[in-house]
Amino acid sequence: MKRRLLLVGSAVGLFTTIAVGPMPAAATSCTNLKFLQLKHTTITSAEDNTTGNFTVPPPNPPIILTGLPHFCRVTATLTPTSDSTIKIEVWLPETSWNGRFLGTGGGGFQGVFTLSSYRDELSVGIMNGFATANSDLGTGSSGCNPNYCGSAGNMGNPLAMLFGDPAAPSTGLFGHPERIKDFGYRAIHLMTVRGKEIVQHFYQHNAQKAYFGGCSTGGQNALMEAQRFPEDYNGILAGDAAFNRTHLHMAGLALWQDTPTLDPLDRFKKPFIQPGQMTLINEAVLAQCVGQDGGATKDRFLTDPRDCQFDPKVLQCTGSNMPPACLLSAAQGTTMTNYYAGLFDPLTGQLIHPGYERGNETDDILVGGLAFQERLPEPIYDGVFYWVFGPSFGYPNSAINYTNFDFHKDVDKVDEALAEPLNAVSTDLSEFNELGNKLIMYHGWADTVIPSQSSINYFNALVRHDSQDDDGFQQVRFEPDGDNNLRKTQEYARLFMVPGMYHCQGGPGPNLNPIDAINSLRRWVEEGVAPETIIATKFVNDTPPAVQMTRPLCVFPKVAKWDGIGDPNIAASFACVTDEPDFNQMPAPKYGP
Repeated sequence: MKRRLLLVGSAVGLFTTIAVGPMPAAATSCTNLKFLQLKHTTITSAEDNTTGNFTVPPPNPPIILTGLPHFCRVTATLTPTSDSTIKIEVWLPETSWNGRFLGTGGGGFQGVFTLSSYRDELSVGIMNGFATANSDLGTGSSGCNPNYCGSAGNMGNPLAMLFGDPAAPSTGLFGHPERIKDFGYRAIHLMTVRGKEIVQHFYQHNAQKAYFGGCSTGGQNALMEAQRFPEDYNGILAGDAAFNRTHLHMAGLALWQDTPTLDPLDRFKKPFIQPGQMTLINEAVLAQCVGQDGGATKDRFLTDPRDCQFDPKVLQCTGSNMPPACLLSAAQGTTMTNYYAGLFDPLTGQLIHPGYERGNETDDILVGGLAFQERLPEPIYDGVFYWVFGPSFGYPNSAINYTNFDFHKDVDKVDEALAEPLNAVSTDLSEFNELGNKLIMYHGWADTVIPSQSSINYFNALVRHDSQDDDGFQQVRFEPDGDNNLRKTQEYARLFMVPGMYHCQGGPGPNLNPIDAINSLRRWVEEGVAPETIIATKFVNDTPPAVQMTRPLCVFPKVAKWDGIGDPNIAASFACVTDEPDFNQMPAPKYGP
């Protein structure tokens, strides 16, 4: 899953005694780190970089990052078990350290340090003064990359090849339970522990504060840290979190199955949803719903899609008419209905995972979504099922495979194997809260990869847990006399929904800037000022510095309401107001929150 820069940090802790081997006479405080002796750790390099530039290493394109401060680059391999190989990088500003540690999360199955790892996380971290760390999440030794960690091979499909699907079949982490734990939670925790020790030795004192942030898998990393290792970080930023991972991947599998099974090349050349149709559906959604939810009447996105009741069947062909004379065939209309409805157990009718929001429809296959998924020879991100069923999952004639996975009979088999190490679903953050730590969550309302409703469901579940109310809790809102349960949770955790933002970044609406979010988190942690709003920005052609639009993001459940007079491209024309009660689509308890 794609992810953007998310800032991460870790809580300050006590360190064990660090043993240092012989050092050469010409060594620097950076190169000396090569001799650092840390538990289950091999420092593979420690180099000063005083050029201001950094060439991103393979397998990425050799892009040169510029304008960097002088820094020490440390690479290391962690081996907490005999089957673990976790790679980390720690970048240490040499003259501009702000005294803080920043941990950053991964994307998809990670497996490699991506261009985003270097450009959006490590580089941005040190440019803002943080000692910054990132990890491959321990999956690289199994040949994984962000999009694929088990598959039947790309089958000659150009789109699958473009996104890194290898030619030969692979089984990812099948037969490697310790690597599954590394990916699920251990890699980021140990990156944090070892990263802090490296920071302490380089600067000769501990980081004053530590922050963590990530989006998508990085959001899962963030919530895992808050739930399992509350002492690691003082402040955590969790975006578009893939926290309910097993059921999220099942939803993607169901979405792929919901389009007709075609030859792998036909899926690319002759997609079920034709080019341009998603754009036309989006235009119909906006025509019916834009401006009804507090947004401006000329917006190209929805402020709160839960207020939109658009039915795709109004675009469905009737009689003998078929596309392109009309918009959707009956089969396409059903697929779009299921896209919005979510994944249900076909026998019990219980919701397994919520659906996608109206307003996220796009023909841009590079941002995920239905137009992307249905062109692939098998569902993207179905690697987790290979971890359970092995190579047979890629054989269409096997008992359980990607074409016939049964969402009644087979769900429990996956959950029994993977839910514990992968699903960050605990809503007991009491220890995290008692330590004085803070959590900011955010999610793009137009997310094409992870349904936006899932973050609302997790936040609402926090409120329910904190209120100790297990009786049918469905939604939270401000009451005239004050909602004490909501306010109790908001003392340590807050959610911001981002209208018009795709998965972690992009989309027709303004985007949350991670630096702004991390600064809000720092003020909350260090000054006690809880954020009520964060300003989102859309740049002209999505490229800084020219600004096209700003919009306030309101602390959930408030929404930004246009005053009807001011320039709708300026944040000052909006006010955060109490939202009316909205329906929140929640999974059955066994599959939630």
